[in-house]
Amino acid sequence: MLCVSPTTPGPCAARRPRRPSCTVTTCIGSPRRRWRLARFQDSAAAAPPAGRLTRPPPPSPSSQPLPVPAPRTTAERLGSLREMRRVWWVCGLGYWVQGFRCFPWLALNFHLTRGLGLTPAALQLVQNAGNLPLVAKPLFGVLSDAVYVGRAHRLPYISIGALLQLMAWGTLAVIPVTGDTFPTQMACILIGNFGASVTEVVSDAVVTEFSRTQKAGVLQSYAFIVLAAGSLLGNLSGGYVLLRTQEPKTMFSAFSILLGLQLALSLSTKETLPSSHRNWNIRHVRTSLSDNLRKQFSNLRTAISEEQIFYPLMWIMTSFAVVPILSGTMFCFQTQYLKLDPSVIGLSKVVGQVMVLSLTVLYNKYLKRIPLRRLVAGVQTMYALAVLSDLVLVKQVNLTLGIPNEIHVLCFSALAEAIAQFKVLPFSVLLSSQCPPGCEGSLFAFFTSGLVFSAIVSGVFGVGLSSLIGVSGGDYTSFPLCILLQSLAALLPLGWISFLPEKWTADDKILKPR
Repeated sequence: MLCVSPTTPGPCAARRPRRPSCTVTTCIGSPRRRWRLARFQDSAAAAPPAGRLTRPPPPSPSSQPLPVPAPRTTAERLGSLREMRRVWWVCGLGYWVQGFRCFPWLALNFHLTRGLGLTPAALQLVQNAGNLPLVAKPLFGVLSDAVYVGRAHRLPYISIGALLQLMAWGTLAVIPVTGDTFPTQMACILIGNFGASVTEVVSDAVVTEFSRTQKAGVLQSYAFIVLAAGSLLGNLSGGYVLLRTQEPKTMFSAFSILLGLQLALSLSTKETLPSSHRNWNIRHVRTSLSDNLRKQFSNLRTAISEEQIFYPLMWIMTSFAVVPILSGTMFCFQTQYLKLDPSVIGLSKVVGQVMVLSLTVLYNKYLKRIPLRRLVAGVQTMYALAVLSDLVLVKQVNLTLGIPNEIHVLCFSALAEAIAQFKVLPFSVLLSSQCPPGCEGSLFAFFTSGLVFSAIVSGVFGVGLSSLIGVSGGDYTSFPLCILLQSLAALLPLGWISFLPEKWTADDKILKPR
């Protein structure tokens, strides 16, 4: 309670007129109120006399405010909208090409097994060694977040990735198929995957940036649909072209032309992203390149250390790493032992991508409302059961049931691979909701590189398991035991399913402050 009482004028009031003053006394009040009153009196005492103006101190250069941009006209806004749509075209084409990479890789597998005569174990080692550049994705993500090329930090890296892939697959299309050129072919595989990793990182970062203004999970679902559509067309056309031409170099040349179109589109598009101009003004006007990189690595380390990001990342990576992959051995079994046509294997991949498309649409409509822990536990169990479908093929139980090998491969061969690919989608939505602003490329690059590293580890486990049990190019008698152990290993991640949030759903879109 404040008591306010006017004071009586003193003797000097007759000589100089003055305003009646007030004395403020605190009758009843808290210490916080008395502190505010004392602060007010101190500021009043320090105020300059009336009529005298004081010049404020000059602001330091570091505290100078950023210039406020002038309001844009309607024509400028429409032009920016058109450029943003072109950015989406570049990003969508990047996902489509990423899925279409199965087209030249199907030819490359036949090229390595039939042209160079690689064994199943050697083929799987080449496949896993070729994925080593994908492990370096966090570096590419940090570079795209912190290092600008001109005033853009996404599209230039897509152009660089497309150029590297064009050089790699173009070289594979012209060099001869001999054992002496295998080191050159291996270098082309590494360079091609290096360029693909750069493009994938930047595309994921663009989707994450735009997903902040969209409904949860929508953009990630669209990206998965475009990716699956490219894989569907790549496998469908790859098997047909390889069966008709029997020439892998034709497929390498066709994919190089597609990469040239992607490169031309990315070079002719102006980058208009939410973070481009803001980050350029805030970060790069006053800080050096080394400071930006150091800060970006620090932000990535801080983001990963958050519990809601760290534990889901650990679960998804270990769930892939502990399961031995037998893809190279199964490919040789289907082509060398069962003598299946390339078109059958390509069509089986098409069926798998149709499954991914269906699961993605189903997730966007219904499954995203299921809590993450329960959803992932069900998906992992389905994956373990799908692995057993290969056991039916290897034991030829399908022939006993009257089902030809071609029909069984078409319907069930890619089932486990499709489920494993779909399992990544809920984690992509989770990380998008938890990713700090400005760290999109770095975090998703770390995520995808962790998945690639887990796939390499699982591939090495698969090669070791096949060699230990005694599976070779001409002897597949122990192959059923490998598949059974693979199915049992797929159930192991359920033991640490508590790493995942129990009640989180895709509708709980929480953006953590930076």
